[in-house]
Amino acid sequence: MESCRKNLVSGLDQLGLSISEQQIDLLLAFIRLIEKWNKAYNLTSIRNKDEMVTVHLLDSLSILPYVKGTRIIDCGTGAGLPGLPLAICLPEYHFTLLDSNAKKTRFVQQAILELKLKNVSIHHSRVEDYQPEERFDCVITRAFTHLSEMISLTAHLLADDGVLLAMKGQHPEQELAAVKAKTKVIPLVVPGLAAERCLVQIETATLAEVL
Repeated sequence: MESCRKNLVSGLDQLGLSISEQQIDLLLAFIRLIEKWNKAYNLTSIRNKDEMVTVHLLDSLSILPYVKGTRIIDCGTGAGLPGLPLAICLPEYHFTLLDSNAKKTRFVQQAILELKLKNVSIHHSRVEDYQPEERFDCVITRAFTHLSEMISLTAHLLADDGVLLAMKGQHPEQELAAVKAKTKVIPLVVPGLAAERCLVQIETATLAEVL
């Protein structure tokens, strides 16, 4: 895992993120868990640990500066991405991870236990069926669905002053054209990743006008 640590530390430096050695250890332990469970649970098509550092850890952490508030939900978290890496680096925030795939939520629950994360909870549910007791400051999605559908599926989860963060690949011009709410597209540079990445940011206040 030495090359993974080196790539992770270098990538964090390029992202301008400063985290503790303990947090780096937890991030690498998470990668080891994905590798271990991947054989039985098919969590990701990526098998190489160094590639996992780039595509799973650094890609997830590239949005850390834009996370708002203290109550965050990751919708369609899959293997815990981007929620678990963010939760490791933001221990003072509470993360709710949501997915409808039972195998993946079982893995995430195991990862939470093994990594001893106190600020994360996992729920097995479809997004539209999930009714939280309290709404969230920040809703995050990663390769979830078309923007307009994502907005309608997650709007009930957002607090009045919340923000929706949608992680996307290339600039989603066609998707944005179908969205009436005011959007902000933030280009992301993920160290070691040649593919384009961007973040679509939508404030709750602008959603109220179109929903």
